[in-house]
Amino acid sequence: MLLTLAAVLPLGAQSVDEISLDARATFHQETRDGVYDSHFQGDYLNIHIKGTLSETVSYRVRQRLNKDIEARNPFKATDFLWIHWQPNTHWGFTFGKQAILVGGYEFDSPPIEVYYYSAFCNGMSQVYAFGAAAHYTPVPGQTISLQFIPSPISPPTQNTYSYNLYWSGSIVPMWKTLWSVNLVEDEYHRKMNYIALGNKFFFGPLVVDIDYINRTAAGHPRFFSDGTVIGKAIYTVGKWNLCTKVGYEWNDAANVDANGLSYDLVLPAGNNYLYYGAGVEYFPLGNEKLRLHAVYFRDNHDTVNNFDIGVTWRMRIL
Repeated sequence: MLLTLAAVLPLGAQSVDEISLDARATFHQETRDGVYDSHFQGDYLNIHIKGTLSETVSYRVRQRLNKDIEARNPFKATDFLWIHWQPNTHWGFTFGKQAILVGGYEFDSPPIEVYYYSAFCNGMSQVYAFGAAAHYTPVPGQTISLQFIPSPISPPTQNTYSYNLYWSGSIVPMWKTLWSVNLVEDEYHRKMNYIALGNKFFFGPLVVDIDYINRTAAGHPRFFSDGTVIGKAIYTVGKWNLCTKVGYEWNDAANVDANGLSYDLVLPAGNNYLYYGAGVEYFPLGNEKLRLHAVYFRDNHDTVNNFDIGVTWRMRIL
């Protein structure tokens, strides 16, 4: 079916530039309260389709083939389903299902690239949604986006929204940025402000990510009382990556409304979360087509030591 689609679509100015699959499978092991358990699991199976409808209009689809579809949310398994209009080098416009633009490199990473997440990312009701965004690129490599989209912290079927101002760029060549200011509504129609500062630093074979996210309730500004800090490092030696990631999140017990309900529903008031881990990746073919990994991780909430051994592979069909 995919090959037939590829043969039919390249008509006139339109084309299919890529059809591919990627997958990840894992042998998961854990000790919980000293008791060992293990199982094999499939983590991801994704199909990617990218192409153009004209010289200025492009499209992208990413479908998770191992995720369920709900009657009330028929596009739950679809991450991307958007078209992008680029009328000139400075302006672009995206409509359709897309990533909700919250700064930070952990939040931005494709899920297949992440072995364990922060409470902030894990607690989101949705990371991809149908919405609209305008992008302005004053110079190559520096893009400012304004996005209107459903809220990431509310159920997908609610009329709650997120208003996002996002900068993807760099300060100097060794320092890249994914920064945002966000106003998001929760399911009670209260509003939260995010300042999310994602930073990526390049030191030769060493790449370091540092994300900071400050969260405050609109009308109740208590800066630095609710936030997330994440540090990640990857050191590359030949076909090997040595990796580690540590995150700490906190929310002061005073961050509640008049009814005693936490303003932040992702990390409730009075909680903190420390998570950490380390691992190794090996690329036997010397490229991204095949990756083996072994990673250990745990946190301060569960009495679980996790150890995963797995493989990721990518198959280019077109």
